[in-house]
Amino acid sequence: MTNLAEYKNILTDLIAKNCDRVDYLAIRLETSQGTSIMLRGDKIDTLSEGISTGGQVRACYKGGWGFATFNQLSTLPQRIEEAIASAKIIGDDETILADIAPIQTRCHLPLTGRDPRQVPLAEKKALCDHYNAILRGLNEQITTTVVRYGDSNQSIILATSEGTLIEQSWADLEMRFSATARNGDMVQTGRETTGSRRGYDDLLGLDEQVEGAAKRAVNALVLPPVKGDRYTIVIDPILTGLFVHEAFGHLSEADMLYENPDLLEVMSFGRKFGPDTLQIFDGAAPEGHRGSYYYDDEGVPATTTQLIKDGVMVGRLHSRETAGKLEEKPTGNARCLNYHYPPLVRMTNTWIERGNTPVKDLFSGIKEGVYAKNWLGGMTNGEMFTFSAGEAWMIRNGEICEPVRDVTLSGNVFKTLANIEGIGDDFYWDESGGCGKGGQSGLAVGCGGPSLRIKDVVIGGEA
Repeated sequence: MTNLAEYKNILTDLIAKNCDRVDYLAIRLETSQGTSIMLRGDKIDTLSEGISTGGQVRACYKGGWGFATFNQLSTLPQRIEEAIASAKIIGDDETILADIAPIQTRCHLPLTGRDPRQVPLAEKKALCDHYNAILRGLNEQITTTVVRYGDSNQSIILATSEGTLIEQSWADLEMRFSATARNGDMVQTGRETTGSRRGYDDLLGLDEQVEGAAKRAVNALVLPPVKGDRYTIVIDPILTGLFVHEAFGHLSEADMLYENPDLLEVMSFGRKFGPDTLQIFDGAAPEGHRGSYYYDDEGVPATTTQLIKDGVMVGRLHSRETAGKLEEKPTGNARCLNYHYPPLVRMTNTWIERGNTPVKDLFSGIKEGVYAKNWLGGMTNGEMFTFSAGEAWMIRNGEICEPVRDVTLSGNVFKTLANIEGIGDDFYWDESGGCGKGGQSGLAVGCGGPSLRIKDVVIGGEA
């Protein structure tokens, strides 16, 4: 089942035979080819290449959804029966899906570099060995290193009872690096991640970035911990991207809202969230990023959606169902990780627009603050967030001074947005994102933004 195009007639015939039994029927057929490599220290943890083929059926009847997956096309009629039966058991209301025009097209996200399928496994392994040697060789205090490489080429066909028939394909690549350093009981870790939908060559020449992860781990062993307090902070574009994705982006996903009246009231159009200079967007339409595509997994064309305009909420992200129930336009944000999962409302590329403040001016007038760059990790719980910075320095009298470690930023996203005092004139796209939601972890996304100055942020550290 490698040539999906041969199966278009089968899908459309099965749709035609069964479409009158439900309000909506969709079949998504997928084949993917990929490589996975993981080196842990001097050991090979994973080294594999594989091809995966399968599909999913989604049926909707009176507002109830049925879902079934398959690995063999011969079982598709049975899976259709299962999905329809499930939908009819659940459905007891009405099916509301935002209208879209049926689309019949074939499209491929273009590569500007080498297709990973044309690169031998030995060459990919050699690249991992090269980066691993940089991590391991930097300093004798490095005790653990991990290098991960992954690529996938996915091709899908989506056929629906409304007449949509889309063939779409793309490649995605990702590498992750981490180094852990130890000095007695003190342990510190440095991490870097990068990804691309443009080609294998984007993963070459990362020596400086990889070495930086190891250096941060070693340097942090002797750094003083930050003193926990409330500070005016400046964050770099990478942390801005993480912040807008994790803290605000998920709250903009309409499936979090339409069955939660309290949250829907909080995330209401016209509400002021930040300064007049704050503009936030999400969209798969901008080309060349990890969250870019032409059509989502419901066949809705990719768009760019402004979420915040001049500090005021003006948009949110939708599937066809959430758009229909909230009487808004679909935004092309229904995505699934692969055929094992149904589409959910997911971010694509999320960013804060570049501002007008020169970056050096963001620091002026800060008597004592913190400058935080890069990220180690983070978590959100509703409107509350906590992020760990990859590296940080104290700001004293407007100048970047001594480096510190163990810097965590936490707070309420709405208060934090309101406390933005300056938006830098720089901008950076971070293509390292792998987003998790509803059990679907590792979905490729892009994040971007400028440096930000934010007042009154809780920084955790030594009391």
